Amino acid sequence: MIYTSYSRLNILIIEDDWDDYSLTEEMIRAIPESKEWTVEWCYNYNEAIEEIRSKKYHLYFVDYFLGAKTGLDLLRESIELGCNDPIILFTSKGSRDIDMEAMKTGAMDYLEKGELTTEKLERSIRYALGKSETMKALRVNERKYRNIFEQSKDALFLTTQSFSFVTVNHATSLMLGYTLEEFADMSFLDLVADDKNAELIDEVFATKGEVNDVEVELVCKSGDEIICLFSAIILSDDEPEKLVQCILHDITLLKRAEKAALFYEKQAATGRLAQVLAHEIRNPLTNINLSVEKLKYPDIADREKYFEIIFRNSQRINQIISQLLFFSGGTEVLQRPLIVQELINGVITNATDRLTLKTIRLQTNLPHTPIRIMADRSKLTMALLNIINNAIEAMDKETKILVISVKKDRDGCEIRITDNGHGMTEEQQRRLFEPYFTTKKEGIGLGLPTALSILNSHQAKVDVISLKDTGTTFSIFFKTLDAVPA
Repeated sequence: MIYTSYSRLNILIIEDDWDDYSLTEEMIRAIPESKEWTVEWCYNYNEAIEEIRSKKYHLYFVDYFLGAKTGLDLLRESIELGCNDPIILFTSKGSRDIDMEAMKTGAMDYLEKGELTTEKLERSIRYALGKSETMKALRVNERKYRNIFEQSKDALFLTTQSFSFVTVNHATSLMLGYTLEEFADMSFLDLVADDKNAELIDEVFATKGEVNDVEVELVCKSGDEIICLFSAIILSDDEPEKLVQCILHDITLLKRAEKAALFYEKQAATGRLAQVLAHEIRNPLTNINLSVEKLKYPDIADREKYFEIIFRNSQRINQIISQLLFFSGGTEVLQRPLIVQELINGVITNATDRLTLKTIRLQTNLPHTPIRIMADRSKLTMALLNIINNAIEAMDKETKILVISVKKDRDGCEIRITDNGHGMTEEQQRRLFEPYFTTKKEGIGLGLPTALSILNSHQAKVDVISLKDTGTTFSIFFKTLDAVPA
């Protein structure tokens, strides 16, 4: 693997938002090979330039939005400084113009920020580092290419600056299906399946004098289409007629494998989601049906108890649906003044059935003086209930204790939820808020990620301390309406 020579990678994330940096750093830390890596943060544009100038990092992640300037500005300035280390740009979904400009400018790769996963980051790192090393080697050894040219399993060929073929190696003929004589009357751009991509390659080369790892679809002589990474660089400025050395690396099988893996992953996720939804909704429905059966008898005692069970379980079903909608971005947060003690009491009421069923002893410590915050009651109830449910599932000792406390100081208030469950390993803590990560047989891994999304939307800070076989504490910090400004 490419990490062999980078067992102690130094990575700099240039990002002006701490939360975005934290999420990216957390995903990088989930990569198995990252234990020895150093991941650092820089939020200031000028400081970032100085860090790049120091050449102490192997890889850079750069956000497009950097205050008054952009990631493209930093990319251009870095190249002018002679930075040869790979730079990966974070862009927004649908920002094709920015993506194209990043490719022209010299980004090794670009990733859509809203679709980041650990797997995509790992693949991008591997890809960026590998291709960066390849391009560095080509620049150093461009006059010694002949041996590589003849023996390479990748397609290597020389063209004019308008990409008309001059000579090709054997791998090129095998890949594209044309003979040496046929190539003599052809241009590489004629083989590009999409005319717009052909124009883009031509434009990038005319602007920069090189093309670095552009993904392109080519039409072979047989009519089949293959997906390749294409690179091109002018061999020498000293020759009267400048030739262009080009490399094609066939990634068709890799792309098919990625597509198949993504399909099966989606199928598996859909299956898990259906099973969990059936389980999570069937339980409260069963409670509702049993209560309705009881209420059929007019002389049944404690009728109010059964109405309360129906109401609580109806709320539970609504919360499950709301959680899925919130995680998929289907609902908005409407914040209003809210008393924290009332919020906690409402959450406890919602959790009463599960606490009773699991024989968990609840301890609360709430101040008498009302504490007010700005919050969306239903969303925050969902978030806290998800954390409490997670704590309930973690407790399997004979004596199970759940402690919920609220503390106020001049900076705000802290809600603390502590259980004496089985705790978490360091690996589980690193992946705690990762979507679809779960250690439960029937879990889908959306409870805590949804809770974190809700808390982030309230500008709340979350801290988790967990000890294996001892228990876990979630500390959530809110600004109160009467907090003293810093």
